[in-house]
Amino acid sequence: MIDFLVAKIHDARFMTMLLAAIAASATAYTLIMPLFAGEGLAKRMKAVASERERLRQRERDRLTKTEKVSLRQAPKQLISKVVEDFNLGKWVAQEAARDKLIMAGYRGHAPYVTFLFFRMVTPILFLIGSALYVFVISHMEKSVPIKIGMCLGAAYLGLQAPMIFLKNAISKRQLSMKRAFPDALDLLLICIESGMSIEVAFRRVSVEIGSQSVALSEEFTLTTAELSYLQDRKVAYENLAKRTGLEGVKSACLALQQSERYGTPLGASLRVMAQENRDMRMNEAEKKAAALPPKLTVPMILFFLPVLFVVILGPTGIKISEMQ
Repeated sequence: MIDFLVAKIHDARFMTMLLAAIAASATAYTLIMPLFAGEGLAKRMKAVASERERLRQRERDRLTKTEKVSLRQAPKQLISKVVEDFNLGKWVAQEAARDKLIMAGYRGHAPYVTFLFFRMVTPILFLIGSALYVFVISHMEKSVPIKIGMCLGAAYLGLQAPMIFLKNAISKRQLSMKRAFPDALDLLLICIESGMSIEVAFRRVSVEIGSQSVALSEEFTLTTAELSYLQDRKVAYENLAKRTGLEGVKSACLALQQSERYGTPLGASLRVMAQENRDMRMNEAEKKAAALPPKLTVPMILFFLPVLFVVILGPTGIKISEMQ
C-alpha cells in the first residue's frame, strides 16, 4: 500500500490531474459558497452585546467595591487542562499575541488559551508528519542530517502557523474596516452635526455601517459601550485605535480626543479626515491597478500565449501533416 502511494505521488500525470481537480473544486467552492453564506452580522452583534455586558458588570463592580465578575466565555476543558498542565503560559506565551487576537476579533481568555494550545500542538504535528514522510514514505536519498533539518524546518513552520493565521485574519479584518471607514466618518459627521451626542452617533453609525463592514460595526458598538461606562472617554478612543490598528482610525480618535479635551469643533475635522481616508482608499486602488500588468506578464507567457499559438498554428500544422 505504501509503495502504491509513493508511486502515485511521484507520478507526474496523476499529480497533474489531482492538482487540476483540486483547483476546479476550489473554484467551484469559491463561486458557490457566497450563495449559501448566512448573515454574520447578527452573530457578531450578539458577541458584542456580551462584551458590552461584561464592561457594564466590571464598572458596576468597581463602583460598588465588590468581587470582580467575568462574563467571558470559558475555554474548552480539555484545551484549558492541557495549557495549565504544561504551563504553556510561561513557555510559549507572547504578550503581542493578546493584542493580535483582539485585532483579529477574538476577545476573552478562551481564544488566548486556544492560541497557546495550538502553539504547542502544531509543531508536534508538523514534526511527526514530516518525519513520517521523510523517513518512511518517500525514501529520500538524502543524508540523515539533511532529513533531520527538513523535519526541524517543518516543526518551526508549525510553531509559526498560529501567528501566520492571526496575521491573515487581521489583514482581512483591517481591509474590511478600511474600505468602510470613510463612509462611517461621513455618517458620524452627519449625526454629530444634526445634534446627536457622540455616544448616540457611534451607536447609530454602528447600525448603519453593518451592511458594509461587520468588523467596523462591532468596533463602533464596543466603543459606544466604553463611552457609556468608562470614566475617562479618552481610554475608549485609545482602545478603538488599538483594536483596529489603522492609521486613519488613529487620526480620527486623536481628533475626537482633542475635541473632548479642548472643545474644538469636530465637524470640520471629521470632514477632512473622511476625505483623506477616501483619497487613501483611492490611492491604494490605483496602486493595485498599476501593479497588475507586471503580475499578469508571467501567467500570460505560461498559459495564454501557448494556447494562442496552438489555436493560430494548429490548422496550419494539420494541413502540413496531411500534405506529407
